[in-house]
Amino acid sequence: MNTNKSYTTLKFELQEKFGVITINRPTKLNALNTEVLSELKELLTDLKSDDKFEMLGLILTGEGEKAFIAGADIAEMADMTPSDAYTLGQLGQQVTVLFETIQVPVIACVNGFALGGGCEMAMSCDFIYATENAVFGQPEVKLGLIPGFGGTQRLAKLVGRNNAKELIFSGRNVKADEALRMGLVVRTFATKDAMMAEAMKTLKSIAANSPFAVGIAKKVMNEGIDLTIAEGLQLEKRQFSGIFSSEDMHEGTKAFVEKRAPNFKGK
Repeated sequence: MNTNKSYTTLKFELQEKFGVITINRPTKLNALNTEVLSELKELLTDLKSDDKFEMLGLILTGEGEKAFIAGADIAEMADMTPSDAYTLGQLGQQVTVLFETIQVPVIACVNGFALGGGCEMAMSCDFIYATENAVFGQPEVKLGLIPGFGGTQRLAKLVGRNNAKELIFSGRNVKADEALRMGLVVRTFATKDAMMAEAMKTLKSIAANSPFAVGIAKKVMNEGIDLTIAEGLQLEKRQFSGIFSSEDMHEGTKAFVEKRAPNFKGK
């Protein structure tokens, strides 16, 4: 993959083997339009399909201090037909699925507003870190809309059905402390710099483990969320037994017996 490729609405940086995607429309509070979503889809597809690109983790954040992603670009949406809206919704959902299914762990680092599509993008990551000034919400009903990039589905899985209904039906915003209590956010930080530093530290600690095993654990947990416990256990059993054929499993167990640090290859 060409990591030096430039984008109009995004910045992508590789720090060691960890990627940082920054939504870069600060004058529009990093709002999502078709161009942003198309560039995200292109970048994530490239990252996911390049077997030779040994990225070990990914951070998604927004440029500046005011907003992670303030929502979808309402000016672009105002005159859309139902067909246009279907295409936009499909594109937004494709991006969230790419975040959800890319093998490496993805941390959303939310600074400021994460509303509408911004909240939906954050929820498609593996977990969310937030600054104390972060604000989350799905305010679409205030515009005569509903969430279209997965909010009606993912929010309930994260905070429970009734909490999700209350948030989506009312359109109210929640600050970082309430989002933390709800389980939408896993950690909060006083500053964006502190959050980004801790997110990178977390990714590095995860990368010390087997990348192959982490990827399988992510896959099993994401797929199992919609299964019954019996179905989920069957899925886990199949993946648990299958991983015994991996190089990382043999290296990890051998290293433990030999009392040395493992040298994982991610396969």
